[in-house]
Amino acid sequence: MLFKLSFRNMKKSFKDYAIYFLTLVLGVAIFYMFNSLDSQEAMLKVSQSTRELIQLMIQMLGMISVFIAIVLGFLIVYANNFLINRRKREFGIYMTLGMGRRQISAIILLETILIGIISLVVGLFIGIFASQFMSILVAKLFEADMTEFTFVFSKDACIKTCIYFAVMYIAVIIFNTLTISRYKLINLLTENKKNQKVKVKSPVISIIVFIISCVILGYAYYLVTGGVGELRTAEKLMKPILMGIVGTIGIFWSLSGFILKIIQTRKKIYLKGTNMFVLRQLNNKINTNIISISIICLMLFMTISVLSGSLSIKTSLDEQLDKFTPVDVNLYKPAYLPESYVSEYSGKTIYYTDEQIEDSRHPVSYTLETNGYDINRLKDIIEIPIYTLPEWTLKYSLGNNYEQTKEKYPMLLYDIPESIIKVSDYNKIAKAYGEEEYSLNSDEYIVLCNYEQMENIRNQTLSTNSNIEINGKTYHSKYKECKDGFIYMATTEINAGIILVPDDFDLKDENTEQYLLVANYNADTEEGKENIESTLIGTGDTEFFKNVEEKGIELDGSSKISIKESSKGLTTIIIFIAIYLGVIFLIASAAILALKQLTESSDNKQRYTILRKIGCDEKMINNALFKQIFIFFITPLILAMIHSIFGIKFILSMLEVIASPDELLPSVIVTALVIGAIYGLYFLATYFGSKNIIKEEE
Repeated sequence: MLFKLSFRNMKKSFKDYAIYFLTLVLGVAIFYMFNSLDSQEAMLKVSQSTRELIQLMIQMLGMISVFIAIVLGFLIVYANNFLINRRKREFGIYMTLGMGRRQISAIILLETILIGIISLVVGLFIGIFASQFMSILVAKLFEADMTEFTFVFSKDACIKTCIYFAVMYIAVIIFNTLTISRYKLINLLTENKKNQKVKVKSPVISIIVFIISCVILGYAYYLVTGGVGELRTAEKLMKPILMGIVGTIGIFWSLSGFILKIIQTRKKIYLKGTNMFVLRQLNNKINTNIISISIICLMLFMTISVLSGSLSIKTSLDEQLDKFTPVDVNLYKPAYLPESYVSEYSGKTIYYTDEQIEDSRHPVSYTLETNGYDINRLKDIIEIPIYTLPEWTLKYSLGNNYEQTKEKYPMLLYDIPESIIKVSDYNKIAKAYGEEEYSLNSDEYIVLCNYEQMENIRNQTLSTNSNIEINGKTYHSKYKECKDGFIYMATTEINAGIILVPDDFDLKDENTEQYLLVANYNADTEEGKENIESTLIGTGDTEFFKNVEEKGIELDGSSKISIKESSKGLTTIIIFIAIYLGVIFLIASAAILALKQLTESSDNKQRYTILRKIGCDEKMINNALFKQIFIFFITPLILAMIHSIFGIKFILSMLEVIASPDELLPSVIVTALVIGAIYGLYFLATYFGSKNIIKEEE
């Protein structure tokens, strides 16, 4: 009998369960999707390094899933609490008919299990099919070959999802049992007749608190945008975070104290239609849910910032990768090794072998050819020397600005010699890279720099006094600012400074610091390029690698393939974690708002009955309900969007090397679509659920 009663109750209250059901289904589907990547990646044709990155991402998502499960667990308990409170009067009637608390607990248990099983099945069904699109997304982000794509079901992800949600439901069952055991019959029967006590705030105090809160938020915004350089530690970052939390709570606390009073002075607005009823309802909601709305606002802020920031970083990095990896490979090695070398790091004397010393006297191509590597596997080869002069350091370059710069940036290495390249040598590299070429008179030099912070430091000197005296001759900068350029491939703009000098600049062989080789692979296919790379970059069992290792020759390098793989792997991991956390926070925020509104609709059902009695038709009542819910949903979202403007600017400023504000708009549009879809879905479910609750009983 209890099972039949539970099943009937569930069918009868299905509309009440809509938000609960929607939250469970989305939670299960997302949980399965992100935990099924281990099965999906097996069918992707990727390199070993990319596969290792995907495995790292899967491990990180697995750890984050524990946190996600805890968040969903609290959310499910919270949603379930709404359903229990919604049915207090029903439980009171059961008790008057002679039903004991154990039987009521059994009914709740059966209902919980039924809705849980249905939600789990539907969520897994959606998750299994949605995970196939996840495979396509993973393949696109990692540029994998999907010729072997097939429909995949992850048994491990399914088991993991079932176990996690079983644990959550055990917590829900325990919570329900404890809740029912504390109920008293008189309280259950009179629950709907209790009036909520609302404290009226002084409008003057509320306005003062509002102004103070705005000032606090304004200062916090300034700190995270104007003072980014100072927020490099967790302790310093904590200050604007706490100010943001306090300011947010203050805004919502004060709104309920003076907004109603202000609108009441505008009689045409206040007395129009059901506006009086709507505004008073909203005033009470905000007044009694200040902490909840503040938390929801901050969660929405995190969602917007994390999603927009991560998508912007990825878009920016992808574009920069093409610019900063113009050739297939860079190889470099130190030049002119001394007979002995004292390492400042370890304090030990390291003696180089005759082979190492001899090899250091020659370019990189010499090392390749004399150690068994077929140089014909490379094409478009360019080799240049890079020089240093002991007296030409960053400190010397900064001149009169040195003391001021050191005080502001004490961690910079000011005594390290600058990298010097003859202009004709650089132009060879620039031509291969598709960058601007330069010319110099015999008394000029150019500073190439694209790392923004160092560029600003150097420009202060170049714009005032740029004269440098070397070997008794004075040189001046051809330009009053740094010029764009680089020689080493990278993921983004990291060139902190290269000095271009005239070809007749007095440089000797012993001034050579490093040799650089730039080349393309002599292959037309990606597979062919990867084959050449396997014999050149990294380690292996080839004759070349064995010879270099035995002689202890210091040869290093970077390639377009390895840079792109590592960069795309990093950004993809960031994207997936951001989406995972962002969507869960969004669901939690929307679900809590929805459940609070449904609770309010249930508690205020009699007030809507009174509206009908004084002549309001159903259209007016539904319009009043729609306005309430819309404003209740949009209020925390608006403040979260304002927070996000400065939060995203802070993220981009902190990651200025890899992120560009120009890529922000598409990311914001994508984020808006995601939030609009999920948030809008909860809004509509809340409206129709509330409409069902307040409708006139026939």
